[in-house]
Amino acid sequence: MQPTRGGKGGKTVTVISGLDLDPAGFKSLLKKLKTRIGSGGTVKEELIELQGDQVDLALELLSKEGYRPKRAGG
Repeated sequence: MQPTRGGKGGKTVTVISGLDLDPAGFKSLLKKLKTRIGSGGTVKEELIELQGDQVDLALELLSKEGYRPKRAGG
């Protein structure tokens, strides 16, 4: 999981990758993250993108959901 600059206007997005989920699982997890973080987001291929630098909140929420997330890229 890492914050990345890109997308429309070069804004920061938090990218979550490496999850072994089916399409319905990605949508369900995205909905939980968006609701709890209060940010927009989308699923692209096998990545979840959240608007803004949401790494700390996403790490905490994924841990509570039973995943073992880790920060990538320092």
